[in-house]
Amino acid sequence: MEKRVIDVACGSKMFWFDKDNPDVEFCDKRAIERREYYPGRYIEISPDTVCDFTALPFPDGTYKLAVFDPPHLKRAGEHSWTAMKYGVLKGDWKEMLRKGFAECFRVLDDDGVLIFKWSEIQVPLREILPLSPYPPLFGNRSGKNNSTHWLCFMKPQSRKEP
Repeated sequence: MEKRVIDVACGSKMFWFDKDNPDVEFCDKRAIERREYYPGRYIEISPDTVCDFTALPFPDGTYKLAVFDPPHLKRAGEHSWTAMKYGVLKGDWKEMLRKGFAECFRVLDDDGVLIFKWSEIQVPLREILPLSPYPPLFGNRSGKNNSTHWLCFMKPQSRKEP
């Protein structure tokens, strides 16, 4: 079966109902064997493909749907469970996210859809939106402080990626 969906930074697949969905190519730059990070709480990062979302090893136009939930923390202890669970933005993180958006749109088919998740705990969404080559269609806030944004983008059919 040819996969139609890609999650480019799957981490521990926290929001997926089916963490082994055969229609999803789960990607992450990390692979972490199942381990306890807090008494009775475990984490495992087991992507189908280990790769960086800034350089995806897939042909143009491969997927119908892309999911992009990149790290959103600039500060977290280097060996903390928070860093292990969510990842940390390092170096020129704005350029990294810009490349991530570009790669997501590159691997999307014409009219493909990108679902983007961002938490404003340390970086406001207004700093992130200009990094995408296309504007979102719509979105929703969630979380106990309404600080997590879920946004939907659609790849324009008539334009090539920047």
